[in-house]
Amino acid sequence: MDQIAATTGLGKGSLYGAFGDKSALFHRVFDEWAAAIVEQAALRLTGGSDKEAFARLSAYAHFVAENTCEDTDRRGCLLAKGTAELAQHDPVVARRSAETMNALLALLHTQILACQRHGDIDNNADPQQLAALLLAVLRGIEAVGKAGVDPKTVTGIADSALAVLPRPAPSSAQ
Repeated sequence: MDQIAATTGLGKGSLYGAFGDKSALFHRVFDEWAAAIVEQAALRLTGGSDKEAFARLSAYAHFVAENTCEDTDRRGCLLAKGTAELAQHDPVVARRSAETMNALLALLHTQILACQRHGDIDNNADPQQLAALLLAVLRGIEAVGKAGVDPKTVTGIADSALAVLPRPAPSSAQ
């Protein structure tokens, strides 16, 4: 709290008055960070026609990879770090983490369905499972990027994730 007070120029009493305690302050910041992650995904994954759905998925995957690579200080993501360190013992963090992942999963699922309607992804593939796979890969990109894996490899992971999505079989002319 001393560092926050010094950085913001506010007194510790003002901070405690506004947030109650360190835990409440953390929960507020964590909530806002999680909301921002979903908002950024929604900006890239919503709107437009089914024809553009695969392009939206691709743009989002590359956004995640590029954003990770740009963090050269390897600070990482508050959602990832907070979840890993606190969710087991903090029900507020556990709930908010699950809500965030479910919101991201829903956005990806919607795009997979749009890709299937347009014929970019095989209709026989389970859209929920594909969305879960993409979610795991995209959240994992951050982990390997923060561990120091070179940007070319990080971007390649995004490309590979998109490339392994099942495409429809070419129709045979009869």
